[in-house]
Amino acid sequence: MTEQPAASAQADITIDADPEAVYRLITDLPTLAALAEETHAMEWRKGDAARPGAVFTGRNRNGARTWSTTCTVTEADPGRVFAFDVRSTIIPVAHWRYEIVPQGTGCRVVEKTWDRRPGWFRTPAGWATGVKDRDTANSENIKRTLQRLKEKAERT
Repeated sequence: MTEQPAASAQADITIDADPEAVYRLITDLPTLAALAEETHAMEWRKGDAARPGAVFTGRNRNGARTWSTTCTVTEADPGRVFAFDVRSTIIPVAHWRYEIVPQGTGCRVVEKTWDRRPGWFRTPAGWATGVKDRDTANSENIKRTLQRLKEKAERT
């Protein structure tokens, strides 16, 4: 097995909530979309729950720019991991992964992404999304998403 390269963006946060409850928030697509910075809607296309092979559509927005992606769940381990691959039509875009690690009375959540866009696709993708530096944007967006997740999980 080859080692996965370092994530192109990641952050973590400690949440005073049960890992299973946090996992349920992350894998509930409407909730995850509400927590995310660019994603404004997510819906199941194949399957109706987080399971490897399930497919969902992500609808994204940055200002006036909008785009959709197709996401395929690659890992779904309740209370521990939720991961999915993202593509634009047939072009690989990214891999996203949420790791939940029990810690004290709560957990630590690590959100990571790997940019998988082919080099030739990066410039047109930047025009389409309005984001030229995807790694920096994702780093900031992940921090905001995790903070919103913490706030929601700790008041639920």
